[in-house]
Amino acid sequence: MIGQVISHYRILEKLGEGGMGDVYRAEDTKLKRPVALKFLRPGILGDEAEMKRFVNEAQAAAALDHPNICSVYEIDEADGRTFIAMAYSPGESLSAKIQPGGMDVSETFDIVRQVANGLAAAHKRGIVHRDIKCSNIQITDEGVARILDVGLATIPGGASTAVILSSSGTVAYMSPEQARGDDIDFRSDIWSLGVCMYEMLAGRLPFEGGYHQAVIYSILNQEPEPLSEMRPDLPLSVVNIVEKAMARNADERYPTIADLLRDLESPEEPPVVRAQSDRPSIAVLPFVDMSAQRDQDYFCDGIAEEII
Repeated sequence: MIGQVISHYRILEKLGEGGMGDVYRAEDTKLKRPVALKFLRPGILGDEAEMKRFVNEAQAAAALDHPNICSVYEIDEADGRTFIAMAYSPGESLSAKIQPGGMDVSETFDIVRQVANGLAAAHKRGIVHRDIKCSNIQITDEGVARILDVGLATIPGGASTAVILSSSGTVAYMSPEQARGDDIDFRSDIWSLGVCMYEMLAGRLPFEGGYHQAVIYSILNQEPEPLSEMRPDLPLSVVNIVEKAMARNADERYPTIADLLRDLESPEEPPVVRAQSDRPSIAVLPFVDMSAQRDQDYFCDGIAEEII
């Protein structure tokens, strides 16, 4: 397709491919601007009703104007293939930034805050992304995090998981309710963002397996290796944020992305623990007055003070 003109877009290079389709960098020959074109795989949308719903959702996403969301310009069809034209800017996916051993906490929080702000804008419009994952988060050369594929989002309770399951690497980020095929809401995106945080800090995914069913089983039945063991340097407050975002029971997660953002902005630090000593020590507990009159509290306090 390189060099071809599709509609009014000149295809320049292939950027990548996935379960949903192939992505190309192109030039808008009318407006003279760079764009990213995602060509959906034939038949992925199913019948006409599903296509109509997809277009409606993409229109809702196109109405979003937020610096942390990749803008959708239009949806069109050429040679029997549906494609989405989106904003393009040089950068790399978040997946490419993650190294073994994990990322720095401050850099992780900076990126997650930006993604959370973008999700807040989408959720305000009633849009659940459904497919938040590190490969769907682009970090531009200027350090701006942008959520991709918001045009493929689903209104709460809308679609099945068939399209999501067809995307390689996506299953590991699915919330338990999504993996079961239940109706989902905004908290499903919060879970997926929690998985991204875990991966960024640990350097690997919390749930892994050789095939989709094994990963889904782990999501539904097993606990990931504790971050506190993998990264002893992490403050307890950071570990608590990730664990709350990834609570298996949706009711125990952050109820809204705004609640998660509040903790990201000002995480509560754990109390300072006194340094351990090799010297033997004892703890003096309060004495209790067991007399019938129960009027010797002053004496109990005095004994404890003298022993200390």
